[in-house]
Amino acid sequence: MDLYSKAKTLGIQTEYIDGSGQLRVTTAEALAAILAALPPETPRRIVAEPVVIRAGRAAHTELSEAAQLPVHWKVTHGSSLLAQGEARERTVAWPSGLPEGVHRLQLSDASGAREEIPLLVGPQAAFGGEFDRCWVIAVQLYGVRSARNWGIGDFADLQNLLEFAHSVGADGIGLNPLHALFDDRPGDCSPYSPNSRLFLNALYIDVEKIPEFRIDAETRAALAQLRTRDMVDYVAVGPLKWRALRAAFTAFKANPGLGRWQDFENYRAEQGALLSRFACFEVMRHSFNTPWWEWPDEWRQPNDAACARLRRARDTAGEVEFVEFVQWTADRQLAACQALAHKLGMRVGLYLDVAVGVQSDGFDAWNEQTAISRQLGVGAPPDPLNTAGQDWGLAGFNAAGLELRSFAPFKQMLRASMRHAGAIRLDHAFGLKRLYLVPRGFGPANGAYVLMPFEALLAATAQESVASRCVVIGEDLGTVPEGFREQMNGWGIWSYLVMMFERDGGGVFYNADHYLTDALVTFNTHDLSTYAGWRSFSDLKTKRALGIDPGETDQMRWDALGQLDAVLRRHDIHHHDLYSVVSFLARTRSRIMVVSMEDLLGLVDQPNIPGTVYEHPNWKRRLPVSIAQLASAIDVDALKHATRERSRNGS
Repeated sequence: MDLYSKAKTLGIQTEYIDGSGQLRVTTAEALAAILAALPPETPRRIVAEPVVIRAGRAAHTELSEAAQLPVHWKVTHGSSLLAQGEARERTVAWPSGLPEGVHRLQLSDASGAREEIPLLVGPQAAFGGEFDRCWVIAVQLYGVRSARNWGIGDFADLQNLLEFAHSVGADGIGLNPLHALFDDRPGDCSPYSPNSRLFLNALYIDVEKIPEFRIDAETRAALAQLRTRDMVDYVAVGPLKWRALRAAFTAFKANPGLGRWQDFENYRAEQGALLSRFACFEVMRHSFNTPWWEWPDEWRQPNDAACARLRRARDTAGEVEFVEFVQWTADRQLAACQALAHKLGMRVGLYLDVAVGVQSDGFDAWNEQTAISRQLGVGAPPDPLNTAGQDWGLAGFNAAGLELRSFAPFKQMLRASMRHAGAIRLDHAFGLKRLYLVPRGFGPANGAYVLMPFEALLAATAQESVASRCVVIGEDLGTVPEGFREQMNGWGIWSYLVMMFERDGGGVFYNADHYLTDALVTFNTHDLSTYAGWRSFSDLKTKRALGIDPGETDQMRWDALGQLDAVLRRHDIHHHDLYSVVSFLARTRSRIMVVSMEDLLGLVDQPNIPGTVYEHPNWKRRLPVSIAQLASAIDVDALKHATRERSRNGS
């Protein structure tokens, strides 16, 4: 079997039409690298893919032509037998009443062939929320300014933001990903390039809220400078916060108090072996100071026995416990934010973002080496906005590994993301159906689409959504695979509608009644221009100055501005300021509307310019005013008027 034929049998699409309509074919060299990086797959001859059943619905599966009848099957969960039967025809009708969850399906045919695959029983749909229409304010938490924070926004600021949002009628705060980064690489500050999606970024801890913390004169002097800066100085903030966290941990160990120690123990019990592994990984990462695949053999794979020894060793036990203490502190502070939102009666509370992948040398890639491929970068093919294509440098899940692991790593990641959220957004949700993978050492235009077990991932997402009572929004921007939205929405996972892109082939903006009900609607995103920047052409000028093709001419922008005026007039809105646009969006049927803090403050520069790393201050800009000044910096009356149709108090 040649390379391309083999790729086809494994669900790898070696040619595709890119966003500009050009046919792209993956080179043999890149394809060989992709195949080598994926876990080996045994060709299936009985059932082609994981079986998915929806509660309350009749379900059946077609057996492949290669299967020799009769086929015997049984469904197990752990050591329990849930059901068994025999198929004498090529259609298996599954019994009703199987419990929701992820089970194993064992099959054997008359030739003696045996297979085992996952069988998922999902709910009717994901959690749909208990509200009609509402709106939230999107904020980059690191950029929040206050008189008391340490030069970077934190969870105490988040509580104050929730109170502000509540005062203007909003039902929550939407945030950048809060995933754990690398404490010893403070310059690597992109929230979308995490060490782990299972744990939190410690820089968002309000250190001064830790009961055992006592500030010293040196720290107080450093803070005075950090608070005045217009950019987050991660290189200065990071070490300062970590030093403070260590001091707090030392004081906690010396005199924890019974209630505090018990809560710490409760958290460790809640997180179990996963937290222990993370803590040990971080200790080893600092100790070896090389990527984990270069570590001694004992540590190249997660090893709970080795972790147990590390926890007992005199020189490392305290270090392991320190990592756990930091995560406990972050978890409890974030939980307090969602608790406050509930107390205020906010119908969403925290709306959190989930990155599409992880850094290959981070914890998640080490902890899950079967379902995550470190040699393949997740990205996107060339399109009008990024004509060279994109390689985000992130390792993502692979289909074969997820099936071998019964989707446990995927569900674990969702559970961690939903833990303190009323809604989450899955970045690049197309990755549930197919991932564009770029092998290390190749350019982003030379990747390939690899198919994922879409229906099974949707079922797993719905399971976790219902369990956590958390709305799931799939970021479905870009080149949309055929039938993707319909299938995703059919499982109760919402679409992500960005007004900037909601236009027909002639550039005409769609009317308000075009927008889906089960969707989040917004004018822009963190990767796109702010409203003020869009109107002033600032984004086009900035990209051109950076040598990036913006995919749009000045004339195209003028036309877009004219079309925006036209759609607003069609809805009897006769101005084109931000609040006019918000008023239009508020009239759509989409159940969550998002307005960004950058837009409310009239900022020109966007938080991130895709395709840049050091050329632009991505993920560093601080808001120009403090939380205490928001009410006077924003036209609150205009905002309340624009959002009155969907505000909680109807004001």
